Amino acid sequence: MKQTTTGSYRWTICALLFFATTINYIDRQILGLLKPTLETEFNWTETDYANIVMIFAGCYAFGYVIFGNFIDRIGSKLGYAVSIIIWSVAAILHAFVTSTFGFGAVRALLGLGESGNFPAAVKATAEWFPKQERALATGIFNSGTSIGAVAAPILVPWLLGAYGWQEAFLITGALGFIWLVFWWLFYEIPSRHKKVSADEFEFIHQDNEHLANPAEKPIKWRKLLQLPQSWVFIIGKFLTDPVWWFFLFWLPSYFANTFALDLKKPSLHLAIVYTATTFGSIGGGYLSSYLIKKGWAPLRARKTTLLVVAFAVMPIILAQFATDIWVAVGIISVATAAHQAWSANIFTIVSDIFPKRAVSSVVGIGGMAGSIGSTLFPLVVGSLLDFYKASGNINAGYNILFIICGLAYLVAWLIIHFLTTRMKPVEESLKD
Repeated sequence: MKQTTTGSYRWTICALLFFATTINYIDRQILGLLKPTLETEFNWTETDYANIVMIFAGCYAFGYVIFGNFIDRIGSKLGYAVSIIIWSVAAILHAFVTSTFGFGAVRALLGLGESGNFPAAVKATAEWFPKQERALATGIFNSGTSIGAVAAPILVPWLLGAYGWQEAFLITGALGFIWLVFWWLFYEIPSRHKKVSADEFEFIHQDNEHLANPAEKPIKWRKLLQLPQSWVFIIGKFLTDPVWWFFLFWLPSYFANTFALDLKKPSLHLAIVYTATTFGSIGGGYLSSYLIKKGWAPLRARKTTLLVVAFAVMPIILAQFATDIWVAVGIISVATAAHQAWSANIFTIVSDIFPKRAVSSVVGIGGMAGSIGSTLFPLVVGSLLDFYKASGNINAGYNILFIICGLAYLVAWLIIHFLTTRMKPVEESLKD
């Protein structure tokens, strides 16, 4: 494949996607860190909290329905801007609610807005990177989920102690508007961007893919749902997204309940867990990109990487036997890192096998499926934890949940493998 040393503006775009995803996850993660404070403030049970998480997840799923197609129609620049405005306003509004119902309402709006992040980011990556670099670029911007989750356990307890929970929501919510200024100034598709050299433009489009054409209509969802290629992403998200949401929203409580971790102070333990996910995201993207550069077919490289990380998640089943907090941190760190490696590659598969005019739509469909799974899973989590909490052994509930988490990725990989055994190119399938 042709290489070039002329031009690297695409990595500036990748940095913008990274910071947006970081802000996205700070705004999402803050609720889990403030959970003990808000439980006291509003007298929440585990089921009340699970319902709030479920409302967020349900609206996040619905938002994917809207934003996936919306971004394919209006483009990644404007679509991303609309998304971050909605979720930043919602994040700020958390500071003004005075009831459990109010929290449910603002979390619903936050879910709607945040759902635009990944359809826009994956589409922008498809527009700016050739296949050999996409998984690495996706891994880098997807590591923003990890950095956001690392920054939150340090930033939020400090804001809580210094100012209060309302100010924590106000300050973190304002970050999105700062990012928006840079996005509007620096982003445009390559064919319209003045800072992209001819060499870099040629490098970006070396795969001879159909260039994004704003006048070309997106493929209808009904047609996309008939393709096995779509179900690769749908299954991959439906079975594994709920695990990641469990890691986000319940790990702080797990460490607090099991190891008496004080969530009112900055947490090194949680910071290490979520820092590990950064290495997983970038490492997973690097591995499949490396295999492609060695001559592997893109799909084979992605699937091999997915299998490796599916096995890497499984040791989390052993977390139930950990009696030392640092042992638990080590086991869970490997699992969360593996999830992010999975995420980087499952997103990249979409841009590998679908034309650019369909990328956001497919990400929207799969993201909706993942969010539906994430809407249903909190019901299981809340019911299990309340049941075992009432019997005085809440850790038994966490142990069952860790077993589910450990097996989900291998099950998903097996289904993906059989779906892709005799898969035709998408454009060929669309003609059938």
